[in-house]
Amino acid sequence: MNVYDSARMSEILAPLGYAPGENPESADMVILNTCHIREKASEKVYSELGRLRNVKDRRAEEGRAPMVIAVAGCVAQAEGEEMLRRAPFVDIVLGPQAYHRLPEMVARAHRAGADGGVLNTDFPIDSKFDHLPDRQADHSVSAFLSIQEGCDKFCTFCVVPYTRGAEFSRPVAQILEEARQLVDGGVRELTLLGQNVNAYHGLDEAGGETGLGSLVGRLADIGGLARIRYTTSHPRDVDASLIDAHGNVDALMPFLHLPVQSGSDRILEAMNRGHDVARYMDIVNELRTARPDLALSCDFIVGFPGETETDFEATLDLVRAVGYSQAYSFKFSARPGTPAAGLPRQVPEDVKDARLARLRALLDEQQYDFNTTTVGRTLDVLLERPGRHPGQVVGRTPYNQAVHVTAEDFRVGSIANVAIESCKPRSLAGRVVGPGSAWLGEDPRRG
Repeated sequence: MNVYDSARMSEILAPLGYAPGENPESADMVILNTCHIREKASEKVYSELGRLRNVKDRRAEEGRAPMVIAVAGCVAQAEGEEMLRRAPFVDIVLGPQAYHRLPEMVARAHRAGADGGVLNTDFPIDSKFDHLPDRQADHSVSAFLSIQEGCDKFCTFCVVPYTRGAEFSRPVAQILEEARQLVDGGVRELTLLGQNVNAYHGLDEAGGETGLGSLVGRLADIGGLARIRYTTSHPRDVDASLIDAHGNVDALMPFLHLPVQSGSDRILEAMNRGHDVARYMDIVNELRTARPDLALSCDFIVGFPGETETDFEATLDLVRAVGYSQAYSFKFSARPGTPAAGLPRQVPEDVKDARLARLRALLDEQQYDFNTTTVGRTLDVLLERPGRHPGQVVGRTPYNQAVHVTAEDFRVGSIANVAIESCKPRSLAGRVVGPGSAWLGEDPRRG
């Protein structure tokens, strides 16, 4: 989501004469776009701000134009006025729902000068998406498209509802128009974004409510759009329409990130996840019935307050039962202001470390095993960019695996039939096979 937001901020600032710079030293404006999910995020921001202050001071000593320093995103939302107090040299602090107002804030910051920073951490009634410019082509073949923001789930460990606000879904027509702009610019693959993306319930042109499954179907009708993905989903919002889309929409890739966080019902209840292990497994089975080749990834938290060895073993059991193609695992991180931060029976750090190491060993083994099963197969690979070596291209399989492809002649954005010849723990290697399989030399949008 922050990658998407950063790109949109760049587009918003372009009419003011700003363009992306190479480094802070040469920049007239530096924006730190921040995430507040992990522990110590705010302290890392202040550390980086200290370095930027030195750059800003050197510019002033050299008589150059003042540098504007802005902090955006969820740390800015959480810290607000405290950030301006701790770092008074910061010119702009803005939350993730206010970045469409950047031009106005930049103008105010220039007027304010040394009189103090400009702060906007409001949750405006009007949608920021109504004020954003048209998407600009950046020569990428894969792009993010934000369709939903915020979360109403209030998991006890999560700060997102407090920094991103309530769930909001963009209208269908607005999403389709942005998607068409991207495809017209050469994009072949879209990843739909949301803090709780499958809670999407945007209004269609007739004023009716549309779910994610139906939206995926409409996006798949856009000529030239070859692949659709979405992240991050919540088990509570996997409905029949979405499951049907996985079975019936060819453009929807057979790869799904479906976080569970724990394999213990007791811990899931303490996390306020709203589902138990049996329900999660039912969803997995329904999805795999609809799409038998579906690969799953997941998020796990170890060391949640009160987690016992029995609870942790239940998580390992769930991992073995599902079999993941990749996963992300973290130690519990107490986020200020969340219910879990004040729970009793906090797990010691050394116990967290040991459990995380065991979990990651199992997940890494599963990822390598999954990659191994692709060796000897021929897979469609979206060619994304030249590799580091002559005759090499980097692409991705339908399962979101990175592939180093041998292809002497290719066109970025084309989809090649690639024979997978070898694998590493986190990537594959192969070669293009069959004449014309990659639409070589053609405009991929006519593919």
